Amino acid sequence: MAKEVIVEVKDGKVKETINSFLNGLLEKNLVSALLVPREVPSKDNVAQSLVNNPDELKEANVIAPVLPVNSAGIISDMTRLSPYKSPVGVILRSCEIRALIELVKLKQASLDNLLIIGVDCLGTYSVSDYQSLCKQGSSPSDELLRKFKEGEEDAQLREACRVCEYPIPSNADLVIGLIGVDFEKNILLESHTKKGEEILEKFSFSEFNQLKERKESISKYINGKIEKRDTLFSQTKEEASGWENLLSVFSTCINCHNCMKVCPICYCRECFFESPTFEFDSGKYLGWAKRKGSIKMPTDTILFHLGRMSHMATSCVGCGACEQACPSNIPLLKIFKTVGYNVQEIFKYVPGRDLEEPLPLTTFKEEELQNVGEE
Repeated sequence: MAKEVIVEVKDGKVKETINSFLNGLLEKNLVSALLVPREVPSKDNVAQSLVNNPDELKEANVIAPVLPVNSAGIISDMTRLSPYKSPVGVILRSCEIRALIELVKLKQASLDNLLIIGVDCLGTYSVSDYQSLCKQGSSPSDELLRKFKEGEEDAQLREACRVCEYPIPSNADLVIGLIGVDFEKNILLESHTKKGEEILEKFSFSEFNQLKERKESISKYINGKIEKRDTLFSQTKEEASGWENLLSVFSTCINCHNCMKVCPICYCRECFFESPTFEFDSGKYLGWAKRKGSIKMPTDTILFHLGRMSHMATSCVGCGACEQACPSNIPLLKIFKTVGYNVQEIFKYVPGRDLEEPLPLTTFKEEELQNVGEE
């Protein structure tokens, strides 16, 4: 099933080269539509768009280093009630594919008739930083490619991306490869499934013969990410351990629930935290204030975060959408990624790794959790 080919990049125009391939998918009727990030009219952001007309792909920018939303939620909205009846291609980053796999396991999305096209992820900026970079007159896409090629660290990338140990797409039919290739001259197209291989056979591309070099580059890249991730975990343990520290971290929460609304894993149609359970009459508030001397308003903010964390920790993919959506700049990524990683380690579970791997809390193993609480 594995087939690797190269696509020639003319004049260093990576974005246009990828768009030409996507255009071919539509023109050859290999897909009926493509879900792809397209530049908005102001050119300072991208928005996922379902494209049917090849002419509309001119504004597509698959390598734009910005992630306004995790597209797994979009695909859930489109396929939860019924799958597509004709092939549709979806272009996604690794964290989006992993979240989508989790949603399929949770019966919230369907992979039927989806052609999943993954893209090597070099990282993304926050929406505000991306907009600022665009307004400075430079192309964030080109600048990030240049920095990556020259081995230059980019501290402006979102923390979620700097510590992501899964930048290479898995569970994709096709992967657009940028790491370990000279993308100023060629990009890699790699099939991971029979479906992906059949797609590539419809094109006349040259074989890729630098697989060893790509694997070495990927390994080096991921090792650097893991080192940064482990440093983050150590910092989080220092900053958020203990009840008082945890209260301090979440002290500026305004109970807007933005983090929940953008999280691809929070899919409940009826949320406990937005139910009448948390509606109280005035006497309740006065009673609590009298008993404690004072109460912080809005109430139950820490309960909300702890409750949400317990619900989705096993499936958290560390995309950082929650932190990006927080108006109070709470460092949600480091808290949720640290907790998620530790919970997932207990169950030896990696979200999005395998569609056939059962969700931890839906199965029972007699010998599991024997060592929990021993330290």
